[in-house]
Formats: sequence, C-alpha cells, structure tokens
Amino acid sequence: MQTLIRNLGSQDYLSVWQQMLQFTQTRTHETADELWVVEHPAVYTFGLNGKPEHLLQKTDIPVVNSDRGGQITYHATGQLVVYTLLDINRLQLNIRQLVTLLEQTMITALAQYGITANAKKNAPGVYVDDKKIGSIGLRVKKNGCYHGLSLNNNMDLSPFNNINTCGFEGLEVTSLQNLNININTHELAIPVLHALLTAIEK
Repeated sequence: MQTLIRNLGSQDYLSVWQQMLQFTQTRTHETADELWVVEHPAVYTFGLNGKPEHLLQKTDIPVVNSDRGGQITYHATGQLVVYTLLDINRLQLNIRQLVTLLEQTMITALAQYGITANAKKNAPGVYVDDKKIGSIGLRVKKNGCYHGLSLNNNMDLSPFNNINTCGFEGLEVTSLQNLNININTHELAIPVLHALLTAIEK
C-alpha cells in the first residue's frame, strides 16, 4: 500500500496534533499510511511523562502538554517536522524498531550534506559531536503511531536554553545552519522523506 505524503506548510502545533489524533482514532486496516511535513510557529511541548522542572524559565513562547513520549522540546519555523502516521502492525515494527528507523532516516539524510551524525543507545534522537540535531517522539493507539521526528535546519536555537532539552540537563543542540549547510526546510524534507519511504516500503 502506497504511503501518502501531505505538505502542510506552517501550522499551529495544537491543531495538527488534534488532526493526527483524529486520523489515528478513525483509521482502519485499509487506511493508507501518511507522512505529514510541517513547520510549527514557536512552541514548547511536553511529552506524557514530561517533568515541569525541565522548563527552566517561563517565556512568552506557548507551552503545550502533548500525548507523545519523551520530555520537553522546542519547535519553531526553520525546523523540519515529519509526522509518521503508520500502521506499525502492518509494517511489522515495534516502537524500538521504529525509533531506530527514524534515527537512521535522519542520519542518512544528513550524510547527503556531508554531516556525520549518530544515535545514542539511551537517549533517542540524532547527534552531531554530542549536540542534538534531531528528535523523536511517538505515541501508539489502535496499532497506529503518530507524532514523529523533528530536525533542526535554520532556526533560532536560543529558546532551547530555557529548557533541559528532552530532559537532559546541559544538552546542547545544533542545526544544519550551524554546521554551515544553508538550505530551505522544504529542500531538507526531500532526502528525509526519501530515506524514510525507502525504509518503510522495502
């Protein structure tokens, strides 16, 4: 079954989350998987087990308590977000395998720009020289997963200083722009989607 790709442009986090939830709750075994490509205006999001103390300083950036896994992170324009609305039973994947697949997707895409990235066993996501460049957060209902990955492209990283990113004190972040790769976010989506589709449609 072919995976559908939807380019949502720039959309509010809360509304896209509600659309994902509705899609997942109403999907059937015959529903095609979808990948949603989006950028969000500035927002902090907590995962289900997010601890309030990881928000170090309150700002005028809105805070949303989400239903994904993980702790707190930050989204903003210039960050590529790909939401993975997948039937994990049909793909014969468990959550750990899916996390690994998404990590490898970002590592493969970054390699096309000459960036060497890696995953860490006990800290999901993708890192360049121990700085986090890509994050993963997922939720499963009715054998369907939603939420997905985010990859820092050309965004202002300073709001990450107000949080313990993903619950890790002192964790630094980076972006493609910081690594001297200057591309539009919709361009970055192309190798990410290609790597992801190659993995899930094999």
